[in-house]
Amino acid sequence: MEGYTPDHKMADLIADDYRLIQVMSRFGIRVGFGNMTVREVCDSQNVDCNTFLAVVNFITDDNIAATPATPLSLDSLLGFLKSSHSYFLEYCFPAIRRKLLEGIRIRTSDVSFLILKMYDEYVDEVRTHMEYEDRTVFSYISGRLEGAPADNTVTTYSDHHEQVADKLRELKGIILRYCPEDADVNLLNAALSDIYRTEKELESHCLVEDCLLVPAIRLMEQKKQGEYHHEEE
Repeated sequence: MEGYTPDHKMADLIADDYRLIQVMSRFGIRVGFGNMTVREVCDSQNVDCNTFLAVVNFITDDNIAATPATPLSLDSLLGFLKSSHSYFLEYCFPAIRRKLLEGIRIRTSDVSFLILKMYDEYVDEVRTHMEYEDRTVFSYISGRLEGAPADNTVTTYSDHHEQVADKLRELKGIILRYCPEDADVNLLNAALSDIYRTEKELESHCLVEDCLLVPAIRLMEQKKQGEYHHEEE
């Protein structure tokens, strides 16, 4: 696949891959764009077109990193990632928890309690990581864009960007193998489907950070270092 370009119709992107509805939403793009191209929609809604397409093509091409034709807008990419954090923490995880709670008919004496406990522990780990990113990494990037001095935040960020996938795999295994007999099967299956979908979305989210954000930060640092040396001369 060669990738989408600014001249593709925005509606065609969504028709090709429904996952792009969430990408579009997290960039702040609203539906109702008629037959407009990607460039026209981005321009009309104040979104950096190159950054939007870099994320779109990364996700639709099985997360294969490619160097964008032009530099990414760190402001736009940060806005996308912050919005993604809000989506997971404020909407996605609470919605799954409600389905689990209703589906397993929780009691403190059996596996239903363990399922909910493990889910809450998993969400807490993800929340801790995302709050660290918001508070430390994203604030650092915003500061650098405004002229603040450099530090080792990016290196630390890359070193500490560990996955918490093992806990989620364990949780899925317990639900599949030890589902309570009196569980509401439809609700529990809906929750399980949401967990699988969210797992994939989180994997893509982390890869966007590792493969698009971190290189963009390093490029910014190199540019600022070059400007600093030029001023010294």
